[in-house]
Amino acid sequence: MLRVCPLAALAPGDALRVAADPPIAVFHTEDGDLFAIDDTCTHQDASLADGWVEGCEVECPLHASRFDLRTGAVDAPPAKRPVRAHRVVVVDGEIQVELSTQQPNLPPGLSLGSV
Repeated sequence: MLRVCPLAALAPGDALRVAADPPIAVFHTEDGDLFAIDDTCTHQDASLADGWVEGCEVECPLHASRFDLRTGAVDAPPAKRPVRAHRVVVVDGEIQVELSTQQPNLPPGLSLGSV
């Protein structure tokens, strides 16, 4: 498990970039749900934690690709490949992420260790 931060430190509507390889974006939606996905858009190198969240979707701040926070699926192009979704749990008031074992889909030109 990847320890993220106390739940109280991530207000509803906020997102946080977490150091990992590749980095993870943790979202606390306005509805109070917690989600974690890879933080790098699969279309081009951009942080999804800097994107706009509406419901269970995040929009990439660079070219407006949208990803489903629940599954990592692409909901709008230009991205064509999904991001990995990770399981989030809160243990004793602390957000923790269980990292997916799938291979990440990184944008062209990036590889593990370079993100």
